[in-house]
Amino acid sequence: MMTLKNWTPRPRPGGVTMPGRFGRLEPLDWQRHRDGLYAVAGGEVNADLWRYMPLGPYLSPEALQREFEAARVADGWETLVIIGADETIKGMVSFMRIREAQGSAEIGAVLYGHALQRTALATEVLYMTARYLFDQLGYRRYEWKCNAANQASVRAAQRFGFTYEGTFRNDMVMKGDNRDTAWFSIIDSEWPAIRAAYEAWLSPSNFDASGQQIFRLKTK
Repeated sequence: MMTLKNWTPRPRPGGVTMPGRFGRLEPLDWQRHRDGLYAVAGGEVNADLWRYMPLGPYLSPEALQREFEAARVADGWETLVIIGADETIKGMVSFMRIREAQGSAEIGAVLYGHALQRTALATEVLYMTARYLFDQLGYRRYEWKCNAANQASVRAAQRFGFTYEGTFRNDMVMKGDNRDTAWFSIIDSEWPAIRAAYEAWLSPSNFDASGQQIFRLKTK
């Protein structure tokens, strides 16, 4: 762990575009992004994406913008839209629980459209956001929280290199039901090894002629 003798608060994340090999992240702009986000995250056909989230589902683009934006502003989220190599919107993620003085932020409101799930870009998004926080902004801690009943999210956190820290029981009342919240994190001392694992997995040499990965991501 780094010495904290000369520690200073870190810059706030957000407001930047992050280019990647399989796509990019760019700051949310409702005028440009609303209809594309609704196409991948709105309507009955996408209602399942919101099952374990406090927000949604949304049955109109106006409701998506109005209600998501209200939550985003109230809690100080910095939201990034995921754009694929084909220039179509694939989903969005947000920096949440941002604590500049402590060098800590959470990746949350992770909304991956059905077409984004289980793709190389889905993994690259986590690599780009972690690299940005640790390498560019000098953060000490990157958090992931999810409904403990959402086993897909629990498995994703572990695959992406986050360490399980415990479960807050009876943490929230969400959509008329109890939510226990599982906490995960990556800290600065762990990041170099995790970064190397991401970069090896994302390397062109790890994909065959059909674009399929040759070996799995191994962050532990």
